[in-house]
Amino acid sequence: MQPNPSSLDAIRDFLQLSPTLGTAGQPNAGQFHDIAAEGYQAVINLAISNSPDALANEADLVTGEGMEYIHIPVIWDAPTRENLEHFFAVMDAHKDQKVFVHCARNMRVSAFVFLYRVLRQGMPVETASEDMLQIWDPQENAVWNAFVEAAMGGEG
Repeated sequence: MQPNPSSLDAIRDFLQLSPTLGTAGQPNAGQFHDIAAEGYQAVINLAISNSPDALANEADLVTGEGMEYIHIPVIWDAPTRENLEHFFAVMDAHKDQKVFVHCARNMRVSAFVFLYRVLRQGMPVETASEDMLQIWDPQENAVWNAFVEAAMGGEG
């Protein structure tokens, strides 16, 4: 089933990466209904509580639609290995579910999902990069470039 033009495609920087994984920037309050209607079972939010357009009642909106809500606040200028490991654990725990991951502009998410797909799922870097680059290139930001490089080099 294709989402109608007024639903998921209307969410800022929405990107459907697979049948079970969608990413985006911050949805508005009404868009969580659309996310649930598309069969998503869990919403992971990587934005901090005071990110642009953040919704103070997002957890209630998500759970009110019957989805699980997980908040992993990642500070834009200071992403940590602990944030990434927490994200990996949550993604692993939800691997058999349809998961929607968002932050403020899908930039944090695209980097975290890139690392998850490469380091945990064994996806070729080139393939995972194509999707990430549809949103942004972390190499253009010193903090995120160093974070991604450290994560890539730190996996045994």
